[in-house]
Amino acid sequence: MPLPEYSGTLGVKRAAHLLRRATFGATKPQIDTFATYTPVQAITQLFRQTLPEPVLPIDPATGSEWFLSGITDANSEGFELENYFKRWVVGQMLSSGIPPAQSLAYSAREKVIFFYHTLFTAISEKIGNSRALYYQNQLFRLYALDALNVDPLGIFNLKELTKKISVDNAMIRLLDGNQNVKGSVNENYARELLELYSIGRGLEANLALLPPATEAGDYIVFKEQDVQAAAKVLSGWQFDNTFSNADIDTTLPRGKVGDNPLNASRHDNDPKVFSNRFGDAVIQPDPLLLNGNNATEESALEEISQLIELIYAQTETPMNICRKLYRFFVYHEITTALDSTIIAEMANTFISGGYKIQPVIENLLRSQHFYEANGGVDDDNFGAIIKSPIDLVNGYIRFFNLPVPTMASPETFYEFTGEVLGASGNMGLEFYQPFDVAGYDAYHQFPIYNRSWISVNYLTNRYNFIRNNISSTQMGMFRFDPIAFIEANFSNVIASNARTLVIELAKYLLPVQDNLTFDAAADDASGLTAERLNYFLVTFLSDIDPPGTEEAEWTNRWTNRIGMDTVRGQLENLFNAMLQSPEYQLM
Repeated sequence: MPLPEYSGTLGVKRAAHLLRRATFGATKPQIDTFATYTPVQAITQLFRQTLPEPVLPIDPATGSEWFLSGITDANSEGFELENYFKRWVVGQMLSSGIPPAQSLAYSAREKVIFFYHTLFTAISEKIGNSRALYYQNQLFRLYALDALNVDPLGIFNLKELTKKISVDNAMIRLLDGNQNVKGSVNENYARELLELYSIGRGLEANLALLPPATEAGDYIVFKEQDVQAAAKVLSGWQFDNTFSNADIDTTLPRGKVGDNPLNASRHDNDPKVFSNRFGDAVIQPDPLLLNGNNATEESALEEISQLIELIYAQTETPMNICRKLYRFFVYHEITTALDSTIIAEMANTFISGGYKIQPVIENLLRSQHFYEANGGVDDDNFGAIIKSPIDLVNGYIRFFNLPVPTMASPETFYEFTGEVLGASGNMGLEFYQPFDVAGYDAYHQFPIYNRSWISVNYLTNRYNFIRNNISSTQMGMFRFDPIAFIEANFSNVIASNARTLVIELAKYLLPVQDNLTFDAAADDASGLTAERLNYFLVTFLSDIDPPGTEEAEWTNRWTNRIGMDTVRGQLENLFNAMLQSPEYQLM
């Protein structure tokens, strides 16, 4: 059964929570609009819209795109094109050039694409081809909202995407598919397919619940024998640098077999025998697809289809995928009890929905559990995830509604999005350049997960990002006018009262915001403490003398527009204090 759903109106706290997790950030007016929705209405707005395709990036050296038309000597260098691609992806996250009515839905689709990127790793330095990176990104985009695709043949779901990614040019290059040939098998992709991208190795710290290992090379849910057999299934594929070999379902370029489609001589055509963890299954080519006794591209693809079907038929595969979804959207720690209830129900939805990922995400984001709205809940999911650097920077840009350049001015666009990537890199996320093929540590590394985003240096750089872009004495690119922001988003009644303004800002900027009070005696310690609020207030009013007149003087200055340079400085102090707080690092 699907997870029980929350049916009430979201309100500001739950709306902000949803938009932090499901998109790359929202403005205050967008949060206010979603606050009036039920979860059903909100998820419909985010995931059930027909969205435009991205505008292709432009190479400034030629003034035209290069993904579809190909690369010539006139184009920029390969490493420059890869950097343009990464910056273009950031522009999609920020909904560059998208009408306001579709901005959040567009960002939500990009968040799912980012999830796929954390699931199926890409390392640009190893792949070394901007076109391969682009077509992989487009593959993810095609499968992101899989419930919306016209799908009579059942080809748009995560199981089918796993088949497509297995012959994707970027994945072939990343995990040495070119070296995986008959008689000289390379197991890199087969191993990562099982361990990282599909069945996994069980729920960490709870492996005692699974059958015990029976021999060396037994990883409990699969064995070394299965890696070897899968590698033979996957043999014979090569990177296609012409990008002319199109997949019949998606029409996107993919890898090719060697030597040619009617004689895939590099593919191992012998039967592949799997272990008892996979029921002693045997995968062999369909005789009707062979060319005499020779493997063909069609027979090799059909073997891969058999392999992925076999993997997804194992109980642990849907569970592992849903654990990754849960950690991405909700929280990193999954207890045995949670695994047997919430994760199991997500897996049931995944299976019953034909392995489509969108219905699972939608049900999770509508659920009582996501909003902690059901009775008897001890844990609180609000503010439970440390923002990734890309969430922190993009969320800042989107909340303060900074204008994002479009591809109409490529140089300006790349400069802006390059600053996003530079800031994210300083905080520990080198976009498309994780340390290894497991991907960014925050999405897989037990037991720390998202806590890997925080170190002394990374935290300092997070605070420096805020300081450099809020303080008028600094030179950050992402500056905004604090006076204009307050005037546009809060009434004079709210803005003129220092305490009210602090509380109202906290409701939108910080995830934990229940029962806000400046009175320590009334502080129930269930949310943001009175001590923290008073720190914000004191920092905000610190430039006002004599003591005891601070709040009245703020009201006078704001209401009568007196000393606006000082007012600007006070607001900068307030935003610096709030956005450099530990709470702002959470979502």
